[in-house]
Amino acid sequence: QEQLVESGGGLVQPGGSLRLSCVGSGEFFKIATIGWYHQAPGKQRELVARISGGGLTNYVDSATGRFTIFRDDAKNTVYLQMDGLGYEDTGVYYCNTSPVLRSWGRGTQVTVSG
Repeated sequence: QEQLVESGGGLVQPGGSLRLSCVGSGEFFKIATIGWYHQAPGKQRELVARISGGGLTNYVDSATGRFTIFRDDAKNTVYLQMDGLGYEDTGVYYCNTSPVLRSWGRGTQVTVSG
């Protein structure tokens, strides 16, 4: 059971932007609902946004209007475009199916500071 691989995190100032990438494989990835999850320091991991195989999207309230999730099935990649980042967005971001069906990867660290 392959893991999904996250990348794209980094250090950014408040108000800045980052684009995260989640790379999967296989036909399952193309039809699966994929979510981005955020784990803030000392807190539980929470779903931030998800996208179905057909492109339908859902966001938590805190992400609505700031984050955009989209997918490129030719590249087996789901992206999370994050704009207007704030301190509360700091943490590790993971991708997984929604609901969670795969083991967790290493995630990618996002730090908003400055």
